[in-house]
Parts: sequence; structure tokens; C-alpha cells
Amino acid sequence: MQHPTDEIDWSTARRTAIEVASDGVPAGDPAPAMRAFPVAALWLDEATELGPTPDAPRTLTRIEWVQQSVDTWISLAEPVAESITGALMNALQSQMPEELSDALQGATPVLRSVGGALFAVQLGTIVGRLSGEVVSAGDIGIPLLSGPGREGGALLPSGVAAFAEGLDQDAEAVTLYLAVRELAHARLFRHSKWLRLHLLTAITDYARGIRIDTDRIEEMARDIDPQHPEQIQELISNGALIPPKTEAQEAAHARLETMLALIEGWVDVVTAEAAKRIPGADAIAEMVRRRRATGGPAEHAFSALAGLELRPRRLRDAAAVWRLVAERSDAATRDGLWAHPDLLPTAEELDHPARLLERLGLAGAAPDAETDEFDAALAQLLDGELPPHEGGEDGQGRPA
Repeated sequence: MQHPTDEIDWSTARRTAIEVASDGVPAGDPAPAMRAFPVAALWLDEATELGPTPDAPRTLTRIEWVQQSVDTWISLAEPVAESITGALMNALQSQMPEELSDALQGATPVLRSVGGALFAVQLGTIVGRLSGEVVSAGDIGIPLLSGPGREGGALLPSGVAAFAEGLDQDAEAVTLYLAVRELAHARLFRHSKWLRLHLLTAITDYARGIRIDTDRIEEMARDIDPQHPEQIQELISNGALIPPKTEAQEAAHARLETMLALIEGWVDVVTAEAAKRIPGADAIAEMVRRRRATGGPAEHAFSALAGLELRPRRLRDAAAVWRLVAERSDAATRDGLWAHPDLLPTAEELDHPARLLERLGLAGAAPDAETDEFDAALAQLLDGELPPHEGGEDGQGRPA
């Protein structure tokens, strides 16, 4: 309030996030992750055509994760924050008596600064809490980190340890599985240089498309006392100011979910192939999928705050399509679809995989045709369905 501006002061979000992330949680032992990274890289070389990143994988503390990801979170939430604070402040002003409107006209920057600061505090709190829920840099499904070394992938030992505690699996095996998954995610975004910008642009465009219902806000503003900002803070944090999605918003959100599902599905398939040597890998994979499908409390809080739900709802469908392409062709064909966004499977092709196979010229292909023919003949023989032996000799005098 002492330094009102027309722009939101996001330094509040950064400070708050670091304070929350530093709240007495041990950093965890980085040694298991550093041992897992070389093994994970070797296994991935066998499972995908996408090569390793030039940046080395690393471990991060909660505070380091916050410092390197908070700017991305701010960029995702900023369009919604500006819309909400602007609409909320206009609504509050409209509730002022006419005789005070001229006198309070200079208070507009103050009101806007208060609304922006409250939003920034909420965002910082959520990002700080997220640092205690995530296990890796790519855990949310989008590349969050900024700065040097961001492309190499990273694990948070504290998050990995917390995740492993809830599983009836060896902690080293869980760490190795998560390392494989994180490096697969890093390789995908390194190889598809267009993907990060494409995804983040789609998210911010969706956020800018959110239109705040001013009539609804004016109704709420009648019950707000400007001297009690906690009332405004509660409205901002619980998502009450985010209107229901329009048809255009629903379509944009569906496109986002499809893209996130394609990313997560590819990572799932490649990880399963690379991590098949790990005892209990299937059980770990299922827990990872369930965790991504439900999300944690902090992730739900971000969804309420900014109206953005980063859920890959069609993950299993996307994974099935990626497996099918590799079976009908090979890993190179599957991975080659990431060369350009127009090559990727569409939502319609997730519903009808045969259309994707037809587009790729794989509709008539079948994996291991010779082996399948041999298996069919063997089954006929065992069932006694083959015609009786007719005798005779081949050209070299041996029984035919």
C-alpha cells in the first residue's frame, strides 16, 4: 500500500514460496539419485531413439526447486491474476457512494496493489507447498525449471523419499524408476525443441481466455469490507472468482489435456520398456499414474487459484497408442512423431487408433508376421488340424 503500482509485485510470491519451502523439511540424501542416473541413461538408450541431453542430471532441494520454477508458475498465473484483480477492484469501486468517488479515485492503484499482493501471496504459498509434493523437475508434466542446466532433468531426494515411504517397494528401486522416468521426460523436451514453448503458450493462451464475470463479482463485492483484505484473499484462493468454462474454454482445455496425455503417455511407455529390469516396476508405475491422475493438495489449490488443471486425463489412451505404433512399426517411427506438432496423434486418433495407423501407412502391418505364422501352424499341429503327411522326397533325396 505504501508503493502502489499498476503491475503486480511478484517478488512477494517468490519470498513466500521460499519461506514455505524452507519449513523444516530435511533435504534428503542425494547419493541414491546420483547412483541411479547413469544406469537410467543406459537403459533409456535401449528404449528410445531420443538421445541424452547435454546437461547432466542433478538433484535439487525444495528451495532450489522453488527458485528455479517460480518464474514459470508466475507466467502461467499472471494472465488470470491481472483479470481477477482488475475486475475485483472495479467492482469494489462501483460499490463506493457517488459522493466519495472523486475523493477515492486516487485509491485505485492502492486497491489494485492490494489485490495483486494477495494473489501473489496465495501463489507463493502454493508453489512452496508443491515443493514438498513433487519428486522431479518434470513431475507436473511441463518443463518448469529455468536457468543453466534446466534440460538435464532433476530429482528432489526429499520428494522421492516421501513417495517411496508409501510403497511396499525397495527405496533404491523406486529411486531408479523415477530417475528413468525423469530422464525420459528430459530427453523428450530436449529432442522436440518446439514442445516447451508450444505447451507453455497453449497454457497462457488458455489463461488469457478466462473472462471474469463482473456481475458475479459485483454481487460478492457488496459483502466485502475493504478494511478486511482477508475476505478478498478468501475469494481469490477458493476459486470463487473463476467463472465456469465457456465452450471455447472447454475446447482449449481439451487440447491441453490431449497434449499433456501424449507427453505423459510417451514417457510411461518408454519408462516401462527401460525399467523392465527393476523388481516391482509395474507396481511403481501404477502408483505414479494414480498420483498424476489425482494430484496433490497444492496442485488442486493452484487449479482453484488460476483456473488451470494440469491433468493428463487420457494418459492410458495415449500410452496405448504409443505402444501400438511401436508394435506395428518400431521405436524410431514412434519417436519420430515428435518432430512436429502436426505429426502427433490427435484426440480423434486417440479415440480411433486405426485412423492413426492408416495415416502412418501401418494399417495393414502386423508385428512379427513370420513368428505369428509359425505360432499359428504350431497351434494347428498340436490341435491335430494339419493335413496328414503325404510322404515323398525333396530334391536332395530327404523326406519332404
